[in-house]
Amino acid sequence: MEGFKNFIIQYRGAIIGVIVAILILLTRLYMLIIGAILVVICAFIGNYIQHNKYDVKEKVKSFIDKL
Repeated sequence: MEGFKNFIIQYRGAIIGVIVAILILLTRLYMLIIGAILVVICAFIGNYIQHNKYDVKEKVKSFIDKL
């Protein structure tokens, strides 16, 4: 019993993480999380393009020319 107690104490962070991951999968909350991450990434990309539109335009032109 002492070995099991030590195991739980040593790996309690991982055990809590697994339980939270299982709850997220069961409630399909991961779809909301993925959607929120996608919105944040697209916001950063849009902001970068807005502030560096001439550089982006040149990069896109050179990429299209390579194709």
